[in-house]
Amino acid sequence: MSADENAPATALITGGGTGIGAATARRLAAEGFHVVIAGRRRERLEETATSINVDHPGSASVAVMDVTSDDSVREAVSALDRCDVLVNNAGGALGVSRVEDGDLNEWREMYDSNVLGTVRVTQAVLPLLRRSPRATIVNVSSIAGELVYEGGGGYTAAKHGTSVISETLRLELNGEHIRVTDLRPGMVHTEGFSLTRLHGDQAAADKVYAGVDRPLVAEDVAECVAFVVGLPQHVNIDVLTVKPVAQAAPHKIHRSPIDWKSEA
Repeated sequence: MSADENAPATALITGGGTGIGAATARRLAAEGFHVVIAGRRRERLEETATSINVDHPGSASVAVMDVTSDDSVREAVSALDRCDVLVNNAGGALGVSRVEDGDLNEWREMYDSNVLGTVRVTQAVLPLLRRSPRATIVNVSSIAGELVYEGGGGYTAAKHGTSVISETLRLELNGEHIRVTDLRPGMVHTEGFSLTRLHGDQAAADKVYAGVDRPLVAEDVAECVAFVVGLPQHVNIDVLTVKPVAQAAPHKIHRSPIDWKSEA
């Protein structure tokens, strides 16, 4: 390990321009990290970085990166001189078809981003992590990485893959100082997840969250990332599953027309 312990720690966050990634960047910057926000859309990345540099103790820079491209990942990571924390957040879901009707192009895209993307970035960043005294990998999987549901075959297969990577890495890195956490959120209401999954159908996306008492928001997941990263280095949270109280399982969600917020 050779990273300067007195220099600000650096966190690389994929899918960092919006949603959970952007919230995680803001949260770690609040802890004094320099956050490198990676993603495909430079404009969104720069908007997030600018807001962080104005409002947070830490700082932010951007890295245009497509996790489905070997060259893109290699080029982005080669520009880094250190990385203490890697948050593999890029991924997502496409479609809600039954297995018999599944679009294999969508399945392939989900596998490439959620599974191979996690592998690509991890492979590229591991040499930097080995130089850091607080090396931590947080893979943002899903409760779909441990349970299945109808209409979710492609996504659950991909997120099971993400979680298996975490579990395998932990075995293979045993004896080194690198922590590996598999973070498995349940229902999270972000601006784009369901809208992308449902191919831009806003009405259908809104129905996903209809009547659900306080689904998670991106900041809740970011708080979980900050928690596992902030623990003493000898402490590893192997798996952290987090769901709203209204969600017992992917297929078991309490819905009510009552606005409980007004009674909180």
